[in-house]
Amino acid sequence: MTNPNLTTGSIWRLHHGDQEIARLTVTGADMPWTHAEVETLPGFEEFRPLFSEQERAADEEDWERADACYTQIRSALTLTFPDGGPVAEFMLHIHDDGTAGWRWHDEPFDAVHP
Repeated sequence: MTNPNLTTGSIWRLHHGDQEIARLTVTGADMPWTHAEVETLPGFEEFRPLFSEQERAADEEDWERADACYTQIRSALTLTFPDGGPVAEFMLHIHDDGTAGWRWHDEPFDAVHP
């Protein structure tokens, strides 16, 4: 059975508080990663430098810096499924080329690996 959240063309939404700041339109999945095109909305620009820093840290294999970016992203932003329900846990990378990749789980990672 196909997961409707991963159907090509389904739209996940990124929020800062109550404001939707980006739409992620699924282009494919390579489990555990989901891939999308990103449509940025007002409010996203505040976070662009953080995503760029995260990408640089990962490229340089500076995992401590990448983890610090991840923590900042997760504390400031929420992701919702196409049906509008909140994603309990996610690791999101938004690239400078307008694409995104993320992993997600319907339970917080701490709950999955006590």
